[in-house]
Amino acid sequence: MLRHRKNGLKGKKVVVSGSGNVAIYTTEKVHQLGGKVIALSDSNGVIHDERGLNLDRIKILKEVERRRIKDYCEYHRSARFIPNGNIWDIPCDVAFPSATENEVTGKDARKLVKNGCIAIGEGANMPTTPEGVKVFIDAGIAYGPGKAANAGGVATSGLEMQQNASREAWGFAETDAKLHAIMKNVHQICSEAAEEFGSPGNLVNGANIAGFLKVARAMSAQGVV
Repeated sequence: MLRHRKNGLKGKKVVVSGSGNVAIYTTEKVHQLGGKVIALSDSNGVIHDERGLNLDRIKILKEVERRRIKDYCEYHRSARFIPNGNIWDIPCDVAFPSATENEVTGKDARKLVKNGCIAIGEGANMPTTPEGVKVFIDAGIAYGPGKAANAGGVATSGLEMQQNASREAWGFAETDAKLHAIMKNVHQICSEAAEEFGSPGNLVNGANIAGFLKVARAMSAQGVV
């Protein structure tokens, strides 16, 4: 989305809700692309460090030791823990809602836009309420709805099936490259559909239209309609 707008993640301050698999590997990808994740969360609150979070420590705490996110502050004094805090109150350039459904309300969306957020990529299922979605669309920021932006999980399952069917075993780099191509194509299809049907830049409309057309054409090809 950002590249389409002649921009990128490099140098951007990023917040990611949650601290499970989606949040952790979103953080990893953000770091690979030159961004800086400054906040993560769990059900008890938010950790925030303007210097950027240490991903290795996060992985140890959450994947190995199974501890709460607040324990990160024991190892990094520059970080602060905000009990029951709202991660969307933290000013950022890019936000990735990656925890739960309806976690971004209309009020949260307005705060994100006011604080200068230029892009939202949903990593959870329907994490933004309808009111919040309208705020993002009206503001004209880059907004990737979960039905498109969160397609990577299902796509990876498809890649696993392909490996099993062909009795192959791909390495991480090869799998990641294939996933990158799939997600780039998802954005292109949604973007082109939005443009063709009169709402350029609106990836919600683009995803809805592209999804409908894909199913309708498949049904027509099979003689259902």
